[in-house]
Amino acid sequence: LHLGTLLAVIIAFRGTVWQLLREFFLMFADLFRGRLFREKATPYRRMLYLLMLSCVPLLLVLPLQDVITSVSADNDILVEGICFLITSALLFLADRVPNGRRDAATMKGKHALAIGTAQLIATISVGRLCGLERSYAVSYSFILGLPAVLAAGILDLHDAATAGIGMEWGTALIGMAAALIFGLLAIRLVNYLIKSDKFRIFAVYTLVLGCIVVILGIAEKVTGNAVQAFITGLIR
Repeated sequence: LHLGTLLAVIIAFRGTVWQLLREFFLMFADLFRGRLFREKATPYRRMLYLLMLSCVPLLLVLPLQDVITSVSADNDILVEGICFLITSALLFLADRVPNGRRDAATMKGKHALAIGTAQLIATISVGRLCGLERSYAVSYSFILGLPAVLAAGILDLHDAATAGIGMEWGTALIGMAAALIFGLLAIRLVNYLIKSDKFRIFAVYTLVLGCIVVILGIAEKVTGNAVQAFITGLIR
């Protein structure tokens, strides 16, 4: 599923991804020639530098990986509901910000660090709060997720191989194809909503979802997971 999502982002932003890959190899060529900092960086070279800078906060989260995994794997959904509400608040704030003018040529390092830190919450919202132009905020946010998604996919495959878990390749490919198709549809939807100034729909959706999840989380604690047991019984 991670790899399907990865392909969706690469296909949707293939022009930008290609330019960034080209600049990545040119950067190493300039490094060996001693010209890395002698010439003015192109917009795509600057975007590449900023993406690297945005990935730095993620390194600080690695020591907390086990804690984050334990929270996401337990039966308590209260934390997830609170996270939805935080995301909703950021989305409402971002929706009220006028369209910015910053792009790859004018974006600054502090904006890259802010967006990198917010990658755990809502990158597009913080991008807009930093004054990024709408379509650039979308492309930057999705492309910023590529290293994390790729790393997650590799780690999942490694864990499965280490644990000796058998892989049903037919099922895996179907899941990957579904992730690819719905990933492309989701990216088109986000682009449409943000360009048509309807981004608030996401804010309302996460607000309603967050309230429902928080209420269910509290009910689960009070009743001893009775809600989960009831839903599981219906499915069976």
